[in-house]
Amino acid sequence: MAAHLASEAALRLVKPGNDNIEVTETLNKVAESYECKPVEGMVSHQLEQNRIDGDKTILQSLTEAQSKEHETFSFGLHEVYGVDVLVSTGDGTNKEKDAKTVIFKKTDLTYMLKMKTSREFLSQVNKSYGTMPFNLRNFEEEKKARMGVVECVKHNVIQPFHVLYEKEGTFVAQFKFTVLLMPNGPQKITGLPFDAALYKSEKSIEDQEILTLLKQSANPKAAKKKKKAAEKAVVEETGEKKVVEDMDAAPTLVEQ
Repeated sequence: MAAHLASEAALRLVKPGNDNIEVTETLNKVAESYECKPVEGMVSHQLEQNRIDGDKTILQSLTEAQSKEHETFSFGLHEVYGVDVLVSTGDGTNKEKDAKTVIFKKTDLTYMLKMKTSREFLSQVNKSYGTMPFNLRNFEEEKKARMGVVECVKHNVIQPFHVLYEKEGTFVAQFKFTVLLMPNGPQKITGLPFDAALYKSEKSIEDQEILTLLKQSANPKAAKKKKKAAEKAVVEETGEKKVVEDMDAAPTLVEQ
């Protein structure tokens, strides 16, 4: 519930005029209401054409070190963001274990690779995936790909997406979606459905500002339809009255 409501709050806050720190602070307040913690080090990025990690970012939690380095910015009209919310029942810290990394992505850096296998691997990445993430298992010769990726990662030509773990016995819930910042409001275009009625918690949000925020509609299309329906009802009502008034005021025609 903490992760779900934190993501719903973020959806309503990622809009022109608001800033990224406001989203981070709200995520932390929602998690705290459920005695949970946002997972440290997780970042939501602005999405651009052929790029999933734009310069504008939203942190989940602001440590002292991060707050010094992280820039505050305002969201702009027609921007696109991949909002990623992860909440833990533990302390929110994570680390790598012995799981093999299989997801990678090409960076903007270049390097004269020494090994032929590495060069062939990078050439295939450029041809098939460009700047998008990929899975090593999708390569026809996976063994060769695993050999080639080592040198690429070593020289930051390829970026790994490591498998991270929280402490034993803790649970982590994740909600991720893409949102377009449109003139009529934030428009969520990806993300899985969630039936909140299936989940119960003894905890709840008491912050009135957040509760008011969550009551706001997050569906601009529905709001637009509702507005049109209301306008139609008004027109029909006033239109009928006008017809009656016009009939009462109309002069009587008399044949000469």
